[in-house]
Amino acid sequence: MQKTLSIIKPDGVSKKLIGEVICVFESAGFRIAAMKMKWLNRAEAEGFYYVHRERPFFPELVDFMTSGPVVLMVLEGDDVIKRNREIMGATDPAEAKAGTIRARWAGSKQNNIVHGSDSEESAKFEISHFFSGIEIF
Repeated sequence: MQKTLSIIKPDGVSKKLIGEVICVFESAGFRIAAMKMKWLNRAEAEGFYYVHRERPFFPELVDFMTSGPVVLMVLEGDDVIKRNREIMGATDPAEAKAGTIRARWAGSKQNNIVHGSDSEESAKFEISHFFSGIEIF
């Protein structure tokens, strides 16, 4: 079974969409192998998004991701990385297909409710950034 990291971002938490998003994932057949709520500190957010550190949006992204609590999840399933990205929709909600999480609930390209790993390599790094092996069931 493939694993991916999913994050319900601060805007999803503040809009009280945790249950709705989890329902979407479970309805898709994903198994939640680990989950916790956390308010990221600056070092955690900067470390997580280190691949974007040279991009002009990096400071705003870190500010956003530390603006409130997030829900961190390890999702498991067949081809879960690709399927999760399809379910989330395009990063820009204006370009997301109808019915996707971002088309339904996201407010902007930055405040787009969810994050999901984009490859097996990034999934391994992202999961290990937030979860130890004994926290994943």
